[in-house]
Amino acid sequence: MRRLTTALGLPQHRFASIHVVGTNGKSSVTRMTAALLQAHGLRVGACISPHVDRWSQRTLVQGEEIDAAAWEQAVAQVASAAEGVDRSLEEGDAVTQFEAATAASFVALARARVEVAVVEAGLGGRLDATNTIPSRVTVLTSIGLDHTEWLGETEAEIAAEKLAVLRDQTTLVIGEVSPAVAELAEHTAGERGARLVQAPSDPGPDVQVRAPGEFQRRNFAIASAAAEAFLGRLDPEAVERVAEAVTVPGRLERVAEHPPTYLDAAHNPAGAAALAHSLPAVAAGRRVVACLAILADKDAGEMVAALAPALYRVVCTELPAAALQGHGRPGARSRPAAELAAICAQAGVSAEVEPGFEAALRRGRELALAEPEGLLLVAGSHYATGPARGLLGA
Repeated sequence: MRRLTTALGLPQHRFASIHVVGTNGKSSVTRMTAALLQAHGLRVGACISPHVDRWSQRTLVQGEEIDAAAWEQAVAQVASAAEGVDRSLEEGDAVTQFEAATAASFVALARARVEVAVVEAGLGGRLDATNTIPSRVTVLTSIGLDHTEWLGETEAEIAAEKLAVLRDQTTLVIGEVSPAVAELAEHTAGERGARLVQAPSDPGPDVQVRAPGEFQRRNFAIASAAAEAFLGRLDPEAVERVAEAVTVPGRLERVAEHPPTYLDAAHNPAGAAALAHSLPAVAAGRRVVACLAILADKDAGEMVAALAPALYRVVCTELPAAALQGHGRPGARSRPAAELAAICAQAGVSAEVEPGFEAALRRGRELALAEPEGLLLVAGSHYATGPARGLLGA
């Protein structure tokens, strides 16, 4: 990645940057921080991962998806540079799809003349393609046990991989983490001569956050701390305006009214627990019917156990192969629907099997509409939100 960005003229050095790492909350905090900076008069970019439908959705300028022509030009420039880089690498090694997409985001943001970009890490931090930015602020949103095959078996090991992106003499903002992770964050900040900021757990009673879910109030508090760390101070009126306006696709996103239908990308136990905690307030007494699809490498047992108290019935399904392919995950596998149904049964949740994703959504709607006060939830993976939005939002 360093060779690639060097060949491109180090586009990521042409704007200031904030790096967002963590297990859950990264996309929300990235979008919210970018919106806060924009509300304070800056020209702002953002890098989001993963996308919903198109790779260009990962690159935002002033809160909007990058123009298609600008994205095409950036990708073409990166493709040309990558050919030369590949020739300089050892046999069998090459620029990856995610590295190329990240570099294209940097090129596009530099061409758009953004003053600052908020950059979400893809996976981990130390070895992530985004770890080439000279960030002035690093944000650690949360730490949970996810991607353990790459990042480590304990929270401390995972946190160390993510905190490795912290630059010397900068600022580290942390959300709610365990005492062990907080101690590691303090030690890492001390080693790097960085200022440590503990974000509050709530933005305050006067701040009304439009994005639904209690977890989004925590995320907005973290984003506010990050924006303040970058700017020095915040305008309270601007903060309130952003809180009342910002939304996050795929996070308790309402896409249909009859029945009320929500999408949530919760894809690990901590995310599932946060979703379950917020569902009663969103459901407001309605019975929740869920369509669940989970990747094979996720801890489905813990996820279902966390969600079970908030669910009435479940339709177990599988992620469309085209969605995984289109997101650069061709080797990823969905957990078989029958296996997921068995896990639901163990958790005491009534479940049925429908491997076909579109058929499962139809069945979920039927079950939710059959209830006098039913609500449909689609959850379990980032890779379910795009296809579900296309089918249910229409």
